[in-house]
Amino acid sequence: MKVLSNLSALPVMRNPLVTLGTYDGVHVGHRMILTQLIQKAAEASKDSMLITFDPHPRQALGLGEVSLLSTLVEKIELLEQTGLDYLIVLPFTKEFSNQSATEFINRVLIEQLNISEIILGYDHKFGHNREGDVHLLANILGKTGRLVTEIPAQDVDEIIVSSTKIRTALVHGDLETANRLLGYQYQIQGKVVAGNQLGRTIGFPTANIEPTTSSKLIPGDGVYAVEFRVNERTYLGMMNIGIRPTVSNSTHRVIEVHVLDFNADIYGESVRITVCKRIRGEQVFSGLEALTEQLKKDEVDSRRFFSSH
Repeated sequence: MKVLSNLSALPVMRNPLVTLGTYDGVHVGHRMILTQLIQKAAEASKDSMLITFDPHPRQALGLGEVSLLSTLVEKIELLEQTGLDYLIVLPFTKEFSNQSATEFINRVLIEQLNISEIILGYDHKFGHNREGDVHLLANILGKTGRLVTEIPAQDVDEIIVSSTKIRTALVHGDLETANRLLGYQYQIQGKVVAGNQLGRTIGFPTANIEPTTSSKLIPGDGVYAVEFRVNERTYLGMMNIGIRPTVSNSTHRVIEVHVLDFNADIYGESVRITVCKRIRGEQVFSGLEALTEQLKKDEVDSRRFFSSH
């Protein structure tokens, strides 16, 4: 997959079949669209292409913070697994947002990319004031002999898949639903930073994790069974997300991972956490002794989960 960000220096392409959108999380609904796009392109000996945007349009327009399911790096990694030929990442600015949908269709899709077909998910909107839709595309592209295909909403267990529903599930700690709608296990990338080292005193040393970006969505407070990848090796562990009410009066959420059967100095290292199962919600304990006993139970539950999977 070739990743491009400059439309003024495009390689020679074979009348690409295109889709567009933020594709946050690259979930099962996104993959359904991409599968059809890639298959149709291959059958027609043409290129497959996704046009996406960075930063997220809501962030660029100052419409509030967006909790992202995937950073740009993660999105690229996920898309590389699909077999897509081209990923175009357009810088999303206020100036770009003022471009009408008609201008975008004529200038980008027709003049610069010379697409042969566009495939969109159900009820997709784009352009200034979200005025662009499948009907406008069909009206403009149809006059030039180009095709427009709309794919109906993708259902998983009778739930229409959307990035918003996945975010909601994660915020509420419903990891099972989130991972099912994503089609893979949710991940967090970050760096190991210094903590208060309290875990060492009770036999559960932890790596404190600072996410790569503050925009990354962090699942709801609680304890999770996780895979922990550092220095190209993967370990098993249990992660706590929350404010640590038993030992702290702070309202600042922290991410701590106790890596099972591991003892090494990894301060400053980049890590990837795969969130596999929620063990329990965050609780307040009467003291360190009660907390330690619960952590022992959490470890047993985490090991039991991994041994059965």
